Amino acid sequence: MAPTRAFVGLGSNLGDRLDNLKRAVEALLEKGLAVMEASSVYETDPVGPPQPDYLNAAVAVDCHLLPADLVAVLKRVEAEIGREQSERWGPRVIDLDLLLFGEETVSEPGLTVPHAELTNRAFALVPILEIDNDVELPSGEPLSAFCEKNPEGIRVYAPPGTLLGG
Repeated sequence: MAPTRAFVGLGSNLGDRLDNLKRAVEALLEKGLAVMEASSVYETDPVGPPQPDYLNAAVAVDCHLLPADLVAVLKRVEAEIGREQSERWGPRVIDLDLLLFGEETVSEPGLTVPHAELTNRAFALVPILEIDNDVELPSGEPLSAFCEKNPEGIRVYAPPGTLLGG
């Protein structure tokens, strides 16, 4: 059976933000996930309460896991890097979100795929579209239809390959 291509969003706005993202990608690889591509790293304005700017990126992962199992891996990585439960949309050392999982739609307690806010968040859309400009939602709508070119509040911080040791 062929692996499923999933897109994972990464974010950090506390501590050494870039190192936190790199550590997260390394941990995903150590857990046996095939991280195929990584976007540039973007510095983005925060959403929510006043807090430092985020670094955001996305990675494309090919896996044979179920969506809930992939999320469990993401949560373990967050805990290993030092994420603690905090206020909704508050600052965090690391945030890993399952944004897309192949052509699947999932709606169950604690898990919504595509991510519930994906089409409203340029900081998630821009990195995914950098990896694959032709990606579609499970509905068949092109993801690019939800993102303007060069949206405000998103600045390239580090080039593609930075998170994969390039």
